[in-house]
Amino acid sequence: MTAILFTAIPKDHVDAIRLGEPDSNGQVPERMIASADLPCRACLGQIKGGQSALLISYRPFRHVQPYAETGPIFIHAEDCGSYDSAQVPPPMLNSSDYIVRGYDAGDRIVYGTGAVTPTAEIVSRAQELLERPDIAYVHVRSARNNCFQCRIDRA
Repeated sequence: MTAILFTAIPKDHVDAIRLGEPDSNGQVPERMIASADLPCRACLGQIKGGQSALLISYRPFRHVQPYAETGPIFIHAEDCGSYDSAQVPPPMLNSSDYIVRGYDAGDRIVYGTGAVTPTAEIVSRAQELLERPDIAYVHVRSARNNCFQCRIDRA
């Protein structure tokens, strides 16, 4: 069975955004107070209602290309640490299901791998996909809005 690692967005990117660097759309992060709990893509935990958050555009790919989806995400406005539990879905994944989809080494969607997956089955689905040699990594995305949640890599 393939060991997996839930991966947040890179810390150096998060740190730069918090210092005012532009997001993936070239915009300054929008600072807000969370009115409800929001998923943080930096620590893979929850931004609690009442906490400061940043709303940014994020493209979880190395290069701009036709499959390089960019979308809105939230991160804690202040340093929030990192997620360190490899095979346990992070606390920010608290919806009933998500899209789980494989990508190749060129950051292209591997057709036929995307599926709306119950949260309790994300680990087994990711392990199954990552056993394939044509899958370099997996994304977990919102089943309702397709927003990037986190990446899953081989451990």
